[in-house]
Amino acid sequence: MAFEDLSDSPRFDFEFSLKEEDKKKAPFYETSLKIKAKQLFKKIEEIQLKNEPTFGYLLFDTYPDRVEEEKVDLGRLGNAGFRVYDAGKIRQHLEPARSVVDLHIEKLTDNYKHLSNFEIISLQLKTFEKFYDLAVAHHQPNLIIIHGVGEGKLRDEIHEILKTKKK
Repeated sequence: MAFEDLSDSPRFDFEFSLKEEDKKKAPFYETSLKIKAKQLFKKIEEIQLKNEPTFGYLLFDTYPDRVEEEKVDLGRLGNAGFRVYDAGKIRQHLEPARSVVDLHIEKLTDNYKHLSNFEIISLQLKTFEKFYDLAVAHHQPNLIIIHGVGEGKLRDEIHEILKTKKK
């Protein structure tokens, strides 16, 4: 790895797996190494003084054993008042999606007069995210958002959220 490619505080992520599967050992092991710039430069100085080509860090001592996953008693959860259903049929238990969502504040709540601008836009964005997620869950092909006119703050926030979503 070229020294120029490193940032001020590099982080290296590793995933290990056994060459031959062992039922008593974990199927994989993940770890990461964060090196502070001062430590990195100290190591580099050491290898230069010793005229060595590389340096190393210990990532783990022994490969971890398999951890048995805890089984959850779904019957007890149901008896405790939780809704338990087959994840494959989740869409049946979701609120229906809408094809048009009007984010005008008077459409979302009756008590908007006492809300600050921040509270209003937060409620509008929360409503947008809810119906966006429902549209995705229901495989809805399109979603129309009515955000009104004005200074465009809500529109800009929605566009920023959409930029972070998978396409």
